[in-house]
Amino acid sequence: MDRLFEYIDGEVDLPTVEKIRVHLDECAPCLREYDLDTAVKTLVARAGRSSAPDGLRERILQKITDLRVSLD
Repeated sequence: MDRLFEYIDGEVDLPTVEKIRVHLDECAPCLREYDLDTAVKTLVARAGRSSAPDGLRERILQKITDLRVSLD
């Protein structure tokens, strides 16, 4: 899941794509995370920006990490 944004952006090699696809097919929590991340990416794109503001990715990843830790 650490490479999810790279996967969504098409920045991973084919073997990694296949591994992630298999994992998403088998893991409902990760599939929900993927769906959330793609929705966020879509919303940012609709806002008319060609890229997210500096630091947004890091803030989102930190929030996701915080949520994962709080759920454990």
